[in-house]
Amino acid sequence: MQDVNRFPTENQILSEQDISWTSLGVHTYIKFAILAAAVYSVFHIEIYSIVYRWISDSSWSHGFLIPFFSLYFINQKKKEILTLQSDTSYIGLLFLICCLVLYPIIVFGYKFGYIRALLLIPTIGSIVLFIGGWKLVKYTWLPIIYIIFAIPIPTRIYNDLTIPLRTHDAQIAAGILNMIRGLEANVSGVVIDVVYKGVRLEPGLDVAEACSGMRLLMAFLALGVAMAYLHYRPIWQRFVLLASTVPIALLCNIVRVTVTGFIYILWDPMYAQGIYHDMLGLLMLPLAFGLYGGLAWFMSNIVVEENIQQEVVIRRKDLPEE
Repeated sequence: MQDVNRFPTENQILSEQDISWTSLGVHTYIKFAILAAAVYSVFHIEIYSIVYRWISDSSWSHGFLIPFFSLYFINQKKKEILTLQSDTSYIGLLFLICCLVLYPIIVFGYKFGYIRALLLIPTIGSIVLFIGGWKLVKYTWLPIIYIIFAIPIPTRIYNDLTIPLRTHDAQIAAGILNMIRGLEANVSGVVIDVVYKGVRLEPGLDVAEACSGMRLLMAFLALGVAMAYLHYRPIWQRFVLLASTVPIALLCNIVRVTVTGFIYILWDPMYAQGIYHDMLGLLMLPLAFGLYGGLAWFMSNIVVEENIQQEVVIRRKDLPEE
């Protein structure tokens, strides 16, 4: 007998198609606009500084995409959100009051802009909790927390983080360059001093801040979270894909520094700087995507093979004994 519940009925299909954001009504969007204006009025200085950093600093240019990813995540849960029987939670109001009280304390007491910018995230979360309760938070917590990838790290802290990465990349690249006959590479901090065929190349190869890998690491980590969230996989596979973003980004940056060194030494120093240097950095993105996609494909095929083996065992058990 065919299972009648296996396929959706015509009424179910129509009801799913009828679910859209327009069903919220004009009044709901007016409330959203008022809340957005209220948040902007409090955090307008932080929002302006964040957007300015996106524009002026190429390391954070991916910040423009983060809000759209968050909206896309929310749209993926459109059916659950629009059919949700939300309930107001006054705990959210309490959290919101705490955020608003903390803001002037941070502004006038500590004057640390990064914390003020981060306070934007719990403020939005508190508003969502107050309006829709914990049920709404269940479907929106990741899009809200995801905004952290759009908030630039303070320049001083960012530079402190890049120095160990630059030093690490320089040491590995120098080790690879030393494999070439007639080439001697020595690392001094973030500078690779090169002697090729008895001639010292001046100046040395400087692993600049742009070569630290932080830009690729931050952007690729944000993408990894998005892919792990959107791909319907077992939880362990999502964690593996998310954890793989860090070594993949670091590996791609080592490749970039090493290739730049070969171009600088064996070809022409002109092609190791300026626009050519930036183009080489862009080429690391498809390499990173390829490694990430290869890992995802590998894990998908492992699961398929395991499922096939389980089905074979089950079918053998169902066969009548001779």
